[in-house]
Amino acid sequence: MTTAILYQEGLKEYDFGPGHAFRGDRYETFARFLKDKLPTDDEYRILKADPATDDDLLLICQKDYIEFTREFYRAANLGLPHPDRFSFYHSEDNRPSGRPGKLEEAARLIIGQAKLAGQLVQSGASKKVVSIGGGLHHAKPGYGEGFCLYNDVAFCALYLMREYKLERILILDTDAHAGNGTSEYFYGDPRVLFIDLHQNPATIYPGTGFANQVGEGKGKGFTINVPLPVDAGYDSYRIVFETIVEPVTREFQPQIIIRNGGSDPHFSDGLTNLGLTVAGFRMIGERVREMAKSCDDKVIDLIASGYNKEALPHAWLALIAGLTGNPMQIDEPSSVPEQFSADRALAETRQVIAEVKRNLKDYWVCLR
Repeated sequence: MTTAILYQEGLKEYDFGPGHAFRGDRYETFARFLKDKLPTDDEYRILKADPATDDDLLLICQKDYIEFTREFYRAANLGLPHPDRFSFYHSEDNRPSGRPGKLEEAARLIIGQAKLAGQLVQSGASKKVVSIGGGLHHAKPGYGEGFCLYNDVAFCALYLMREYKLERILILDTDAHAGNGTSEYFYGDPRVLFIDLHQNPATIYPGTGFANQVGEGKGKGFTINVPLPVDAGYDSYRIVFETIVEPVTREFQPQIIIRNGGSDPHFSDGLTNLGLTVAGFRMIGERVREMAKSCDDKVIDLIASGYNKEALPHAWLALIAGLTGNPMQIDEPSSVPEQFSADRALAETRQVIAEVKRNLKDYWVCLR
């Protein structure tokens, strides 16, 4: 069945301006790379989504937050002043510099893509849908941070529960940073199993996502944080999938998998300290493809992050190739430093796995 790739030129407007770490040219760069490497045919088709409405956004956001965010970023794009209650609604890393793009409008496109992804999968039009620009996992109902305005990961899950009455959704977050926004949405909700693989939060933003954070109330045990040690690479990710992610997925039996995360676990990323190679991103995609056999192959994949422009398109395409079973050759854009030729963090990763199992053994038979 055809894999739908959701993309449109307007995504390039998700641009915080000159000097900011998150620029919109990533989308144009990847679109060119994708066109060269993966021409559309019977296996892949590129679709455009309509932007989210205010009613759509109210599923995940407070009304005053939507109104402030819309007006602030519209004024910023036009170079106009705006009453500055910015720190009440956003962290400083969301403050644009210079003349940013039409950020809020692009953020609505990303939510619109999450909505369309759910519709495509649940209607049977596509079993697998990739949303380019998705995975804005730091945003919360009334507060934006971490370069994220509206949380499309949370929207996707909540939309599927509201419109299609799904009761078992797996969200797998493989971004290098913990998905603190997504976690807050579902921390007490047993309908969503949230598994988050990220760099040890003691060493990186946002400082949450420790192994002892496992949910609360009825949702206790349904949040699984795997804080990976600095420099964790291919073997660390492989063993985490084998010992935690895959067994818990089999036990949970999700009706759909939502995965988010881009290229920032790559060894060359400028904002992180993990050790994945391009082959590691393909492996993540392949593992998700195998896991999805338990839910009729239904996967929504959300890809946006990464802060090394050379590595980003290679890693993003490797994720897609792995997910769809495409055997195309995808090489590293540069040589792999000796320190990442072997996974030196593997022993420490095994210790993390043991800690995760201790914290969750009362909730999952497979972890005892």
